[in-house]
Amino acid sequence: MLKPAELHLSQEWDKTFPQSDRVDHRKVTFLNRYGLTLAADQYTPKGAQGRLPAVAVCGPFGAVKEQCSGLYAQTLAERGFLTVAFDPSFTGESGGEPRYTASPDINTEDFQAAVDFLSVQGNVDPDRIGILGICGWGGLALNTAAIDTRIKATVVSTMYDMSRIAAKGYFDAADSEEARHQVRESCSAARTAICRSGDYGRAGGCLPLPVPEDVPFYVKDYSEYYKGRAYHPRSLNSNEGWNTIGTLSFLNQPILQYTNEIRSAVLIIHGEKAHSCYMGRDAYAHMMKGNPSPENKELMIIPGAVHTDLYDDLDIIPFDKIQNFFRTYLK
Repeated sequence: MLKPAELHLSQEWDKTFPQSDRVDHRKVTFLNRYGLTLAADQYTPKGAQGRLPAVAVCGPFGAVKEQCSGLYAQTLAERGFLTVAFDPSFTGESGGEPRYTASPDINTEDFQAAVDFLSVQGNVDPDRIGILGICGWGGLALNTAAIDTRIKATVVSTMYDMSRIAAKGYFDAADSEEARHQVRESCSAARTAICRSGDYGRAGGCLPLPVPEDVPFYVKDYSEYYKGRAYHPRSLNSNEGWNTIGTLSFLNQPILQYTNEIRSAVLIIHGEKAHSCYMGRDAYAHMMKGNPSPENKELMIIPGAVHTDLYDDLDIIPFDKIQNFFRTYLK
């Protein structure tokens, strides 16, 4: 059996949020089925006894576990859950080459590998495991819930459907064969150039601060989070972004096709004013079409909230609702 690769993990508290004195924290690693070693932060309620309900957390797309996935994981641990916040393959402290690459298949497998890890821990009840995906990892969480029946409850926060964005652009503004052909042409040429040079290059992260006033609000919103209050040196969004062909495979692989066959519980949370809210509403509507278990599915819209409010604003993220949802279905 494959053994995890040795990763060089930071042992200092280098998160973008304060450490809780109500939670024990440690670094862990685990393998996915591609043999890639993933790095995670495990959060356990102090003094917890017996087997606990557990939640695997990841996202946003292009973030690291030291940013908002860790905040979610630590907060849920304060509320009685054993949690892991992990870096996806090819990013952060996790293994995999080339760096700064994403894959619908491998990243779905990353979530399943986190469930594998939780399932065999002595202090976790394997029948009470949930997942939580933020932003682009919200769509991937739904894809994972559609394939892995060990997952009893899924929470999706401020979600993106990355395959929809890749194929149609923001707000579906590039939904045409010609627009997709231009993307394919560009990426195909880039692959040849990369093969000649050996350099994948980077596609660019968020804009540096201060952001020009004439950019769309959501661009400013992202930059103020990643370049400002939640900057982290290992976050690709905080720095030079994905490699130039790092997200190409999302173009041809719609990830939400069979979400209307998810029988386990799902809660989709979105901000009313988020530019991405249409993706959450549409994902919920699709999930409900002919679903065999509609009674355990919910859509929660937060009045007035924008996309990144659900990254780190503890006054807006509905942790009471999330806690109660997991308590209800992880039993």
